[in-house]
Amino acid sequence: MILADKITNLRKKNGWSQEELAEKMQVSRQAVSKWEGAQTVPDLEKILALSRLFGVTTDYLLKDEIEGEEFTDDLDRAPVKRVPLALANEFLEWRAKAAKRIALGTFLCIISVIPLLLLGAAAEVPGSTASLNLNLVAGMGLVVLLLFVAAAVAVFVSCGFKNAPYEFIDKEPFETEYGVDGMVKERQKAYRPAYVKMNIIAACLCVLSPVPLFAGLFTENEFLLVVMLAGTILLAGVGATLFTLAGVRWASMQKLLKEGEYARRDQKKTRIKKTVSTIWWLTAAAVYLGWSFWTGDWETTWIVWPIAGILFAVVMCLCNLFIEREREGQDR
Repeated sequence: MILADKITNLRKKNGWSQEELAEKMQVSRQAVSKWEGAQTVPDLEKILALSRLFGVTTDYLLKDEIEGEEFTDDLDRAPVKRVPLALANEFLEWRAKAAKRIALGTFLCIISVIPLLLLGAAAEVPGSTASLNLNLVAGMGLVVLLLFVAAAVAVFVSCGFKNAPYEFIDKEPFETEYGVDGMVKERQKAYRPAYVKMNIIAACLCVLSPVPLFAGLFTENEFLLVVMLAGTILLAGVGATLFTLAGVRWASMQKLLKEGEYARRDQKKTRIKKTVSTIWWLTAAAVYLGWSFWTGDWETTWIVWPIAGILFAVVMCLCNLFIEREREGQDR
C-alpha cells in the first residue's frame, strides 16, 4: 500500500475531511488532496508530523510493503476511552429510563399552552364566571403554563446531571470492548419493531393533528374552536412524545455502534444540525412569547408553532444539502 492510500485511510478512520486534516497539519487542502492523489509526497517534516498525528510509525507510512498499521508508543497521545460490556449495559438501561423522562418533558412543553388557551376562551364566553375577571384568568393561565415549563426544565436538568458519567460517549473518541457490539446489535434487533411502530404512530398523529382544528372551523362557537385547537396541540404533543421516546433509545444504541448520524463521518453534521435546531426553536419561542405579551392575543399567536414546524423541516433539508455539498467539495 502506497503512502497516498495510507494517508487517505488514516484520515477517514479518524473521521476527518481533507480540510480538517489540512488545518491540523497547517497546510492547504489542496496539499492534502495532492498527497492523497499521489501527485506529491510530503517532505520529511510533514511525514514526522503525520506520524505523530495518526499515532503510527514512520516506517508504516514510508514502506509500501508494510500493510498493517504500526502504532507508536507515544505517551503524549490522549488515551482512547474504552467501553466495557458492563458500562454499555448500564448506559443503555439509563437511556431507556431517560427516554421516558425526556418524552414527558417534551409533552409538558408542548401542552403547556393549552390551559392558557382554554381559560382565555372561557373568559370570552358571555355570562361565564371567568369573564368576570379577565386579568385573573390570564394570570392563572400564565401560572399554569410556567409550572408546566418549569416541570419540563426540571426533568431535562435532572437527566443532564444523571447522564454526566456517559458524556464522553457523545464528546470523545472511544472504543468498545469485546462483546459490546454483539450485545448492542441484539438489543437493536429486538427493539426495532417497537421503534418502527412508534415512529409510524407518531407520524400519523402529527399528520392528523390539524383535523380537530379544521373541524372547528365549521363552527361559529369560539370556545369550541379553541377546544378543537387544544385537541390539535394535544395530538401533536403525543406524536412528538412518541418520536422522542423511540428516538432517544435508538440513538443510544447508534452511539455505541457509531452508526447513522453518530458515525465519525457524520458527527460534524450532527453538531451543526443540533446547533441550528436549538437556535431555531429558541427563536420561535422568543417570537411567540414576544408577540403574545405585546398584543395579548394568545388565541392568534399560536400560529407561530405550526409555521415554525413547517419551516423547520425546510431549514433541515437545506442544512443537509449544504453539509453534503461542503463534504463533497472537501473530499475531492
